[in-house]
Amino acid sequence: MADFDFDLFVIGAGSGGVRAARMAAAKGVKVAITEDLYLGGTCVNVGCVPKKLFVYSSHYSEDFKEAQGFGWNVGKSEFHWPTLRDNKTKEIERLNGIYQNMLTNAGCTLLNGRGVMIDAHTVEVDGKQYTSERILVAVGGWPFVPEFPGNEHVISSNEVFYLDEFPKRAVVVGGGYIAVEFAGIFAGLGAKTDLIYRGDMFLRGFDQEVREFVAAEVSKKHVNLNFNCDIQSIEKQADGSLLISTNDGRTIEADCVMYATGRVPKVENIGLEELGIKQAKNGAIVVNNNFQTSVPSVYAVGDVIDRVQLTPVALAEGMALVNHLYNEGSADVDYDLIATAVFCQPNIGTVGLSEEQAREQYADIDVYVSDFRAMKHTMSGSDERTLMKLIVDQATDKVLGVHMVGPDSGEIIQGIAIALKAGATKAIFDSTIGIHPTAAEEFVTMRTKTRS
Repeated sequence: MADFDFDLFVIGAGSGGVRAARMAAAKGVKVAITEDLYLGGTCVNVGCVPKKLFVYSSHYSEDFKEAQGFGWNVGKSEFHWPTLRDNKTKEIERLNGIYQNMLTNAGCTLLNGRGVMIDAHTVEVDGKQYTSERILVAVGGWPFVPEFPGNEHVISSNEVFYLDEFPKRAVVVGGGYIAVEFAGIFAGLGAKTDLIYRGDMFLRGFDQEVREFVAAEVSKKHVNLNFNCDIQSIEKQADGSLLISTNDGRTIEADCVMYATGRVPKVENIGLEELGIKQAKNGAIVVNNNFQTSVPSVYAVGDVIDRVQLTPVALAEGMALVNHLYNEGSADVDYDLIATAVFCQPNIGTVGLSEEQAREQYADIDVYVSDFRAMKHTMSGSDERTLMKLIVDQATDKVLGVHMVGPDSGEIIQGIAIALKAGATKAIFDSTIGIHPTAAEEFVTMRTKTRS
């Protein structure tokens, strides 16, 4: 048996890499992990965590206004960007320290620097080489910005959390959840906000009724939606502002243009080509059901394999791999019925099939829809509405999909996801007594089919 420096060498200290490293070390495996940017990966540093903190902040302007209907005179309020930005950074730094402590306390050797595979059992970090029986690549993804004249003037989700000044006029480009969320953040914090998307409706892949409902609600929140539109060029003007030219002949002036047009696996210069590790067209590492690459000693998990780009999925993959390698267990991860949320305003929560997917996969379905004004807004003065939707297989009465647009949708859908994983039927939903008065009780009181 070969003598290696480590049993497992992890390249990338994001969600999947950290979870795999910690779980393996807890089993007595000799683990090294290296990171060249920040501990915790995208989610902790420039993703889910700081984004959610910004979403919280962006709600207050609306909350202050709505408070008047409940007898509160809040008075003049003012948003101070440096306070939000810097307090967020302090929280991220605190989390970075927690990740460092978790890894070192678990017995992992933590190395700072970019890991580059030299051969099937060797990784080089900062000029020093380490050997390992197995290598795990968990380097995650990176924002994609297309080539066009003036693209050097735009920012991505990496830079948006550290802006020197908050823009008075912001343009967000893209149609995915990151774009829709940040359009809401900019608008809620007081920027004149445009969202530009080249397609005819954002949030492709979500239920069509949900997409259309969200578009209507987002428009109410002072986000100007520009569909079937794309940027042709951006010119920086003498005063520092940006002049945007679109493909439909218009010009838009802005102080900040953020591109959220997808993410790609961050695989440059880590040795994949040199080792002959098979990759997909977008650079994603191709793995088998055991997360093993075409080089048997090298494995990969998380966004870099481009299956489902969600933090909890990367965590599950990391745990499954460790279970397979060091516990003689299965590496299977159940990708069915993964609940997800979009923290736009109002939020989206969804689990299971969209109506369109259900129609393709099942002969006959029943659809239940409820569209209402939440109890809070009978006094707040807001015209925000909530949407709830159930999709049911007629033959088995099984609930195939549940969708919600409204406050705290993510919190509510998490519980619903458990029910769907357990195989809940519409009859079970109907027999469940609701909590009154809540919006969530609507899911167990929808009795009349909207359509079949």
